[in-house]
Amino acid sequence: MSEARNDLKHIAVLAFPVATHGPPLLSLVRRLSASASYAKFSFFSTKESNSKLFSKEDGLENIKPYNVSDGLPENYNFAGNLDEVMNYFFKATPGNFKQAMKVAVKEVGKDFTCIMSDAFLWFAADFAQELHVPWVPLWTSSSRSLLLVLETDLVHQKMRSIINEPEDRTIDILPGFSELRGSDIPKELFHDVKESQFAAMLCKIGLALPQAAVVASNSFEELDPDAVILFKSRLPKFLNIGPFVLTSPDPFMSDPHGCLEWLDKQKQESVVYISFGSVISLPPQELAELVEALKECKLPFLWSFRGNPKEELPEEFLERTKEKGKVVSWTPQLKVLRHKAIGVFVTHSGWNSVLDSIAGCVPMICRPFFGDQTVNTRTIEAVWGTGLEIEGGRITKGGLMKALRLIMSTDEGNKMRKKLQHLQGLALDAVQSSGSSTKNFETLLEVVAK
Repeated sequence: MSEARNDLKHIAVLAFPVATHGPPLLSLVRRLSASASYAKFSFFSTKESNSKLFSKEDGLENIKPYNVSDGLPENYNFAGNLDEVMNYFFKATPGNFKQAMKVAVKEVGKDFTCIMSDAFLWFAADFAQELHVPWVPLWTSSSRSLLLVLETDLVHQKMRSIINEPEDRTIDILPGFSELRGSDIPKELFHDVKESQFAAMLCKIGLALPQAAVVASNSFEELDPDAVILFKSRLPKFLNIGPFVLTSPDPFMSDPHGCLEWLDKQKQESVVYISFGSVISLPPQELAELVEALKECKLPFLWSFRGNPKEELPEEFLERTKEKGKVVSWTPQLKVLRHKAIGVFVTHSGWNSVLDSIAGCVPMICRPFFGDQTVNTRTIEAVWGTGLEIEGGRITKGGLMKALRLIMSTDEGNKMRKKLQHLQGLALDAVQSSGSSTKNFETLLEVVAK
């Protein structure tokens, strides 16, 4: 190794190759690299994930992507089973990362001085320990879901104590969780670790995180102060450094389908925005119920539809609603939610979407599917009062129409908007030059690149 390069900082960044995880981690790395131009960031993910993340030129020469094996068999055909894909990926780890990391070290001519990773990649703690360098994991989901992962044993104990109680019985597990129900706890926490790679991963995360030099989170302290207090007692250093939608918004957020121009023609707070993220497809029955609700509803709507709307939605529906509705395969979501025409957001309650909703002050109608979405939904409805879960937890024509009327036509909706304005104000304060998230980012920068 060249003596001239001894002062170079070389940071390994290990990404979890799922659509909702890679972008926040790269967003953070972009911000760090802009503040530490002397450092090199080697970014590791699967070829498919990297091709999407680095498809546009961002002008930052000190970030370089490296591909790791996804573990999939040759000529594998994806049939919609994400768990199967993840099982192949985890079988390939950690060897796939180690192999690519050796290539990066050789190219840069410097060993790694820090290991950053998605918190889901718990084995990065071992990499850092072997190299005697700090490990900095990023938690990309909600604070409350992280608390449940850290307290898995306590969750199991509490759930056993109410095993014969109704599912909607609230359980007092942790500070700020008095409204949590048994049905809100992610089911993945209870799967057999011998049978589920995802359950095993969650268990390993809970054990590994206390070894981190810093645990960073895409949130802001003022959103969940009770959780922050608990994290600071459980982890060596916990830093909320978000929301990333405000600290480092996507510089390439294009609008190929003219959504913003269409919204400009709509009345203020009149439009229903629908998006279930980049991973989830609605079950056929729920899709049919949503279509029927939108046909009958008099409100204009913008639907970010995963897939090809012309191929997968009834032609009669598209023809009948073409004057009041716009169905597209992609939207610049943050810009959409910050548009004055949007009145309500029908969502899966993924954490990125929750933060977008807070940034745009838009009440949510939630249909959660998996992971932290159930916890997020309960927090939105029962703790913050900024939205509601759709009746029965599944989309029906009647349930959606009822929720739309409540938010768009009653004082309840106005109350939700006022509460969102308060949360938005806290978020904006946190990312100011003297705000909590900005100060925490400066602390993180010291650990990663100084």
